Parts: sequence; structure tokens; C-alpha cells
Amino acid sequence: MADRRLTPFSYTVLVLVGRGGAGPHDLVRMMRQGRVYWAAAESGYYAELKRLAALGYLAAERGPGRTTERTHYTLTEAGLEALREWAGTPCPLPRMQNEAVVRVLGADLVGPEPVLRGLEGLRAELDEADARLDAGEATIPSLPHRARELRLVHRLGRSIVQAHREWLDEVERELGRPAATPAGPS
Repeated sequence: MADRRLTPFSYTVLVLVGRGGAGPHDLVRMMRQGRVYWAAAESGYYAELKRLAALGYLAAERGPGRTTERTHYTLTEAGLEALREWAGTPCPLPRMQNEAVVRVLGADLVGPEPVLRGLEGLRAELDEADARLDAGEATIPSLPHRARELRLVHRLGRSIVQAHREWLDEVERELGRPAATPAGPS
């Protein structure tokens, strides 16, 4: 018997399917652009769409694609009702797995140099996150029904990226290396 429980990831998928529906490839594209908010394996999106359809929260319709048939999912009334109920429940503080934080905590064990070397790639990742946010913001005009919400979400994304840049500058100063010149939007 399939697990009928809805997880935070289930609700993420339902929200991304949204009013117009979406295919698995659409959700993967959205995930790549919004990785700063939610990270999951691409295969997880495919599996969760199928699971939610089997549970009646999504309707699945097969249709032509560029090269093969594709499945397009839309919210059912049960899916929309589940979202309504979930949206009104208390929202917990986001939980983050932050490898950079763990590395900094280990600096007293391994010394600052390996930690600083290991953190060097983080700036490039922050630049990539800014580029994904830019790409996501460029799509806002094509989604007028979600424009307000997307602007709010992207403001949070920019704040998260900027906070990581500032924290990285502080870590580099404290562990003995001058701060790099800030990159990305200010």
C-alpha cells in the first residue's frame, strides 16, 4: 500500500504544479533555478509526481512531446484542498544542512588553511545562485498570476545569497585571509 502521508516535499511539488499544471521536466527546470530554496534529486520529482497522482492529488494526462510522449500533471480538487489545509498550519524555522558551517567548526581541528581552501568554491556557487535567481526573475512576466509571490520569494533568495557572501567574508577575515571583493548584485 502506498504511503498516503504528504511531506514538505509533497507540498513543494503541488505548489510547483500550480494552476496551469506542469510536467516532470518543468519541475526539474524550476528546481534548478530555485535550488537556493529546495534541493532534491531530480528523480525525486518524477517519483513524487507519480505518487501524488496515484493518491488523487494530481491528475496525469499523456500527450505528445518533442521526441516522446510526455505526462502533464494538474492539481485536483483534493490536491488544492490539501494545499489549503497545509498553508494554514504553523510554518517551522527552515532547517539547513550547511557544509561550510561544519568546515568552519572543524578549523580548530585541522587548521584554517584547509578550511579556507575548501571554502574557495563557495563564491562561485553563490555567483551561480545569483545567475539562477536572475533567470527565475526573467520568467516573472510570463507568470502574472504568481508575479507578487515570485518577487517575494526572489527577494528572500537574494538575501540568503548575500548573507552567505557576508558570512564568507567574515570567515576569511577571522581565519586570516583578507576578504574578497564582493561579487553579484548589491
